[in-house]
Amino acid sequence: MRRIVCGLGNPGPDYAGTRHNVGFAVLDHFARREGLLFESPAVLEGFTGPRQFVCARVRDALCVKPLTFMNRSGVVLAPIVRWAGVEPADVLVVYDDLDLPFSALRIRPHGGHGGHNGVRSILEHLGTERFPRLRVGIGNPRTDAARHVLDRFTPAEEEDIAISVAEAADAILAWLECGDIELVMTRFHSRWNQGTA
Repeated sequence: MRRIVCGLGNPGPDYAGTRHNVGFAVLDHFARREGLLFESPAVLEGFTGPRQFVCARVRDALCVKPLTFMNRSGVVLAPIVRWAGVEPADVLVVYDDLDLPFSALRIRPHGGHGGHNGVRSILEHLGTERFPRLRVGIGNPRTDAARHVLDRFTPAEEEDIAISVAEAADAILAWLECGDIELVMTRFHSRWNQGTA
């Protein structure tokens, strides 16, 4: 195992399709396109950590969706990282971002949690902020942030967010192929900034 891609969201049908689950949506899109099947942790030989996640192997990487609630994402991800023997720099975390304009995409090689509880949990449990992240803008809330992230996308927003989810899946594939987050940033930021996403 050389790399891990982790999409963040909340488990269960009540949260499916909500803004806070866009990390799940990106991994689901990627999995459908690559013909991957998410399975239980039982498929990971020798893994003894918490089993509240599903995973799919792709090339020499593992796609992971934690099935804890968002604020406990790190409880699941950190033991997987240790089991796989990868460095934090080889763990790409995909999640929603209130501070980005709606449907905008950004990649960063590292950074703080930005108020995102899932990323905060990962920082705490990995003990470092030195892991790359792919953020999907969900727009600024008109009401309070807690309500906004749990809202579903409006029909008018669906097309734009679907394009962004597909573009994010493209970026994941590029990262898995080359392993160079700076190169992926250069390639995709210029593409996204031209208004194609």
